[in-house]
Amino acid sequence: MTNSKLARVVLWMVGALLSFSVMAVSIRELARGGLSSFEILATRSGVALLVLAVLLTVRPNLRVHALPRRMKLNLFRNVVHYASQYAWALSLTMLPLAMVFALEFTMPGWTALLAVWLLHERLTPSRVGVVVLGLIGVLVVLRPGIASFNPAAFLVLAAAFGYAITMITPKQLTMTETTFGIVFWMAVIQLPLSLLGSDPAALLGVIRRTARHVRAARRLDHRCRRVMESARRDRPAALSARLASP
Repeated sequence: MTNSKLARVVLWMVGALLSFSVMAVSIRELARGGLSSFEILATRSGVALLVLAVLLTVRPNLRVHALPRRMKLNLFRNVVHYASQYAWALSLTMLPLAMVFALEFTMPGWTALLAVWLLHERLTPSRVGVVVLGLIGVLVVLRPGIASFNPAAFLVLAAAFGYAITMITPKQLTMTETTFGIVFWMAVIQLPLSLLGSDPAALLGVIRRTARHVRAARRLDHRCRRVMESARRDRPAALSARLASP
């Protein structure tokens, strides 16, 4: 891998970590507002599907990538991903954020082990080091025998293992499928799973609040446009008055 490609990978990973951090804080705040984990995940999948549907409408060339292919592997990946995501979201409401993220970072270790078993990749010394350091990190965070143990930590560890599985399967999917197709079917499969455990009244409340925010944003945008147009019209008159003054 060249230095430029490595830099791009690092930047993408930094962006992913930042987005996960924002998502974690958002999930905790939405849970405090009364939404369940099912409803939060339903909102996430619904918004994602809406954005993807808009892209399919304005860019017809993407439609070929949304055709149903390799659906058994897509279904397996997304059911495991959804279960892991639910466990992770639930743990965010039960544990400090620092502990959740510390335990979640065992995922690279699980991924390295699963890659040896499922993808027949070689277990190099650096990968062994990742696994060992990950286990040591878990012991440092959990401090068995020293601090009181919170069983919710098992939710994060289970989620990390599930996420590792979902990191392995895209290697198989990307041999024939595009990133757009993988993300599209993730939203299509996971939205019904979320709706099964959601309260329709709560989701309607989310839609109503979102609609109010959209209307308020449109009104603000309209006012800003009027102010800018007024400023553009008044500027020549003000300049002429300034030039005419002694």
